[in-house]
Amino acid sequence: MEDILQMNTIIKAVLIGLFLGVTTIATATTEETAKKAANPVVVLETTEGKIKLVLFQDKAPISVKNFLDYAESGHYDGTIFHRVIAGFMIQGGVFSQAWQKKPVKAPIKNEANNGLRNKPGTVAMARTGVVDSATSQFFINLMGNSSLDYRGPQGFGYAVFGEVLEGMDVVSSIGRAQTGMKNGRRDVPVNDIVIKSVTVLP
Repeated sequence: MEDILQMNTIIKAVLIGLFLGVTTIATATTEETAKKAANPVVVLETTEGKIKLVLFQDKAPISVKNFLDYAESGHYDGTIFHRVIAGFMIQGGVFSQAWQKKPVKAPIKNEANNGLRNKPGTVAMARTGVVDSATSQFFINLMGNSSLDYRGPQGFGYAVFGEVLEGMDVVSSIGRAQTGMKNGRRDVPVNDIVIKSVTVLP
């Protein structure tokens, strides 16, 4: 009888443990889903097709707010991908088709130390050699560019703030564009690749 009681106690303990484990997993999954749901999604309508991005507001709040502010103001509408390097990245966000530089706001803080990496399909803030100099320009990585990742104060890197959800085929197509010199700049697509609009999804 004692053996049966002990066995029942063990079975109950195992069942309770399993229940708590499942509950913990379910809670973690729910939290992760909620966190992902809180991250905004935008669609870039380009002359090559649509690119849908998820923006990691939870990891790069300053960069995401900056990008959304530019998007909602219409800043990106009519700008071009002005720098395309095959096997590396595509960059845009400031020049019109007439090669006029659109006005930008004050530079933002570099969030490259947020734990996100410049993996294929990730979106990061472009900048000058000054760490905190990013404004409206961004780039999409065509491959894993670990040399752009944060490596400490002496190698601060480029802040990843989003990733391609849909349309990587469009990004790859842009990455294969024929390029040359234009307006004193190299790696410029021979035929303009235009960002017609950037829409923030509800």
